[in-house]
This record gives sequence, C-alpha cells and structure tokens, in this order.
Amino acid sequence: MVKIAVIGGTGLLGSAIVADLSSRGHSVISMSRRAGVASPAAISVDLNKATSPSYWLPYLDGVEAVVNCAGVLQDSSKESTSMVHHHGIANLFAACEQLKIRRIIHFSAIGVDRETPSAFSETKLSGDKALMERDLDWIILRPSVVIGRAAYGASALMRGLAALPALPVMPNTGQLQIVLLEDVVRTVKYFLDPGAPTRKIVELVGPDRYSFLEVVALIRRWCRWSPAREVHLPNLASGVMYKIGDMISLLGWRPPVRSTAEREIRRGAVGNREDMKRLGLHPKGLPEFFASEPASVQERWFARMYLLKPAIFVVLSLFWISTAFVSLGPGWGYGVGLMREGGVEGMSAALTVVAGALADLAIGLAIAYRPTSRYGLYAAIAISIAYAVIGTILVPRLWADPLGPMLKIWPIIVLHFVALAVLDDR
Repeated sequence: MVKIAVIGGTGLLGSAIVADLSSRGHSVISMSRRAGVASPAAISVDLNKATSPSYWLPYLDGVEAVVNCAGVLQDSSKESTSMVHHHGIANLFAACEQLKIRRIIHFSAIGVDRETPSAFSETKLSGDKALMERDLDWIILRPSVVIGRAAYGASALMRGLAALPALPVMPNTGQLQIVLLEDVVRTVKYFLDPGAPTRKIVELVGPDRYSFLEVVALIRRWCRWSPAREVHLPNLASGVMYKIGDMISLLGWRPPVRSTAEREIRRGAVGNREDMKRLGLHPKGLPEFFASEPASVQERWFARMYLLKPAIFVVLSLFWISTAFVSLGPGWGYGVGLMREGGVEGMSAALTVVAGALADLAIGLAIAYRPTSRYGLYAAIAISIAYAVIGTILVPRLWADPLGPMLKIWPIIVLHFVALAVLDDR
C-alpha cells in the first residue's frame, strides 16, 4: 500500500483518481481548495498561497507519490493561472525533491508544446518545464478533452448543448480527440507502478478525431434524442457569448465559455496516440464508451437542466433587484398603503417599505454573487415566507386576489428550491 497525495482531488480528474486508488487499497490524501468534509482524508490547500516550498511540507508527511490534477481555466480575483499551473506547483515539486518524494505524475494540457494562445496554456507549459528541471521521477500527462460519466467544464457544456432543440455550430473550433476518463485513470494507475518508466511526456488522446459539433451530436444520440437541426452562429454572436462568460466569472461563477476557451478551442485538442500505444495503453473510442454506458435519466436531466441553470439564477437575481426598485419607485404608494391598511402608520410604514426594499436588493445581489449565492437563496425563501405570514396577519384580503402577491409568492419559493438543488457544479 502506497500513500499518495492527489492535488486537485475534487475535480473531474482528481475525484476519479482518488476513488480508483482508494478502491485499490492505497492510502490517498485528497488535497484541494474545496476539500469539504466528505472525507476525513481530505485536506484543504490553496495553490494561490503556495509561495514557497515550505507551504507544502506539513501536508506531505509520509507521502510516497504525488498526482497533480490542479487546474484553472482563467485568472479571476481568487484564482491565478500563474500560481496554480506554474509557481505554486513549482514550489510543490521543490518540496517533493526536499522530502525525497520521487514519483510525480503531473497533468498538463494537450498541445502546449506546440502553441500557447492563452495564459492557461502558457502557464501549463511553464509548470511542465519547472518539473522537468527537478531531480524527480516525473511523468507529464497531456490530456485532450476528457469525457466520462461525470461531467464538468467542456464536457458538461457539450451535454447542455446536446439537449437544445437546435445544435449551435460554433465558428472557429478546432478538432477534438476525446479521451475517456477511465483511460486517464488507467494511465495514472500504470505510472504509479514502481516498475513503470519515468521522465516521460505522454499525450492522452482517443483514437478518433471529431469536430465540436460531431461530439455534441454523438452525445445527443447517446441520450436517445433524434437528430437536431444545425444553426450556424455568426462570429459576432459567439464573441458576445465569450465576453458574457468573462463578465459572469467576475461574480465568482465558472462558466466554461470564456475568452480563454475561445482561444484554446480554436487551436483544438488533438495529439499523438503512439505515446499510449508504446506503453501498452489502448484508449477506447467515444462510440464504444457510449455503447457500453447507456445514458440514464440522470444524464438526460442534467443535460436539459445545464443551460436552464444560469437562466434560473439570472431570473431570481433580477426578480429581487427589480422588486427593490419597484418598491422604492412606482410601487411606493401601494406598499405604504398596505402598511396603513394593516395598522402601520406614518414614518413606521415608510421605514418598513424601505427596509423591505433594501432586504430585497441585498438578496438579489447575494444570489448573483457565487460565493454568497446559497445564503441569498436561503434568505429569499425565509423572507418570502415571512412576507406571507406578515401579509396574512396585516392584510388577509390579499389571499382573495388571484393576481395578488400571496398566490404569486409560492411558485417563486419553489424556483428557489430548484436553484438550491442545481447550485453545485461538482
């Protein structure tokens, strides 16, 4: 049994690798910024704070091998591609060398040695070079787009697009050589064997090349939906989508459609399968995977809900913000009138309306901002129920109005529960 640290252990790759290694009897430490409380062996680490090798020393005690799956698509206020892909892991590699942890398996990205169109690929390549300079038994794995039963990032977006009644054809997209998650996990298992070769760079790709649209069409067929009509998006429309993704990311969300994705997808994700063949690793093709893993109702639900999710959060956020402005504007007289009808007079009525409007505004902003979104949803449900109770006590006649606030509030509450149910990305 080997003690193995998996950096980025809650991501698409990391979680699958942690599960596989644990099932084989290894002692696995999952390290990530969102370690959570699901596993007692999970440790919270932040590559953005790993400014020296000493940061890693307390976490690597007794570790015999490290698998680094950490990655971030684009810089944000809390995430730095330079730290996550280069400087933070360079300090990890230095700490491993200091502690004599020889076996390092590091995930990079396909094609970074040929072209670096974004900070994502530039920093990935810098991280690779930092590892190769160390006196370690390193293996660098460069996967293409990864697809498995679990979905996150690009693979989740493809499922969401497959559920649309018409398939959008994105302009300027390169070819993809999809690699299956199970083959990625199998490769990690192979290289963790003490007798496996080291100081190797291996491109992880599937046997076939597809366009982006062809992959989406295959997923649609997997979900047992009939072929859909193709709609070719103009460059302007796709460019606006990527810019909107950048704006949404400023609120703490991680949309897969951002300017970095635009540059990377134009390059495509294809490589040389000979690396895997020489090692006796024979990856399965996408049709073979879909044939062996029939889509369940869960997959179809996820695909249909994927693009509805952002719409739900936009609607709820705008609902509360607009309610606040209406209460302070055109609806001021109506709100104050209801307070007076319920026995709240004068300045108290005005202050109550103002306080309610400010609470609505705070809830709308909290829902829009990803780190506080869950709290905003809980507050929205609580204040909606409070409005119903207070309204019933003060102005019970509102229940008799078929277009009044008492009857309208319940569908809104249900929508908040739906938002809570789909809030998590992974």
